[in-house]
Amino acid sequence: MTSSLRLSLGALCLATLAGCATPGSTTSQQSTERSDGQWQEQLDEVKGFTSWNLIGKVGLRTPQDSTSANLDWRQTPWQYRLLVTGPIGAGRSTLEGRDGRVSLTNSEGRFEADSPEELMEQQLGWSLPVSNLTDWVRGLPAEGQPHESTEDSLGFPDTLSQDGWEIDYRSWHNVDGVWLPSRLVMTYDDLRATLVVNQWEALEE
Repeated sequence: MTSSLRLSLGALCLATLAGCATPGSTTSQQSTERSDGQWQEQLDEVKGFTSWNLIGKVGLRTPQDSTSANLDWRQTPWQYRLLVTGPIGAGRSTLEGRDGRVSLTNSEGRFEADSPEELMEQQLGWSLPVSNLTDWVRGLPAEGQPHESTEDSLGFPDTLSQDGWEIDYRSWHNVDGVWLPSRLVMTYDDLRATLVVNQWEALEE
C-alpha cells in the first residue's frame, strides 16, 4: 500500500452503538469525569449499541501531505451510509451498504462491488476496513481477529493493535451515562488519522 493510497485510508473512520440502554447525543453529558470500573460496568451497553448517527471530522497526515474532511455516518444492523465531504471525499462521496450490496456514489456516478473495501479500492484508489471501524470507534476490538490492547489507569481502552492499525484512545464523551470515544488517533505505517467525534446520536431500530 502506497502513501498516497493510505492518506485517504482513514477518511471514513468511525463507529457503532445503541441497543439496551441507548446513548443519545454527546451534548447531554451527565458526568465530567470517568471512574475506575465504569468500562466493565457499561461494556454490555456498548456492545449492544448498533444504531446511530455519528457526526465528526477526520484529519489525515503522511510525510508528504495532510488534509481533512467531515464525516456523517448513519448505521443500523441492516444498512449503513457514510457521507464524506471535503478534500478526502473529492468533494462528496457516499458509501452505502445493505442486503449484501454495496454502492458508492460520487461526482463520477454510482458504482457497485461485493464489499466496501473492494469498491473503495476500485473507485477511490484506497480502501478502508469499514467492518473493523464499527468496533474500533466504540473502543472494542473487531471480533474473530487477533489483537493486542492496553488499558488506562481507570480500566478504559488506551491502545488497540489490530489488522496492521494502531489505535490510541485520547478522550471520551459521557453520552446519557455511557462513556464513548470522542478522539482517536489511528496509524498505519506512515499514515496518521485523527478522528474527532462531535456528536453521537442513537437511532430507533
